[in-house]
Amino acid sequence: MSLKNFLGVAMLLIGGTLSAQTLDTHIACTQTLQEDASGERLIYSDQARMQLHGTEITEFQWESSVFRSNRGHDCSIDTEDGLEAELTEKGWRIRLKNAQSARQKRGYDVDRGSQCSIRLEREGDALRIKPTCPALCGSRRNFSELTVNTRTGLCTYE
Repeated sequence: MSLKNFLGVAMLLIGGTLSAQTLDTHIACTQTLQEDASGERLIYSDQARMQLHGTEITEFQWESSVFRSNRGHDCSIDTEDGLEAELTEKGWRIRLKNAQSARQKRGYDVDRGSQCSIRLEREGDALRIKPTCPALCGSRRNFSELTVNTRTGLCTYE
């Protein structure tokens, strides 16, 4: 077999493995934490439904909230925001096709920036969700970073 044919077959095998990567999960997490030395209580709450098959996003909805004693902030993202998925070595990276447009559609000013990336990394039963997506969070800095055991549903906030 020539090197060219070998590389072609190897790329087909790699591509087939990556495109077969799927995620179908529902997340419901709530945790109360203390933020600082004064003991201000924070309540983190996240609900999500994520269905991906390779780079195809069938369903993606995530609501992430942080509540303090006198105020609360939330972030949300869904398929109507214009999402695209990229396969990575550990899972996926979800991005907005046009973050500025999605932000303006929600009525947010342009001062928060327009970046949005959410990494979904699997390791066994654990799904680590690593967001960098202030574009859709209004006055909140970002979505919550958390790890979910997809078998038991247990959540750990970072």
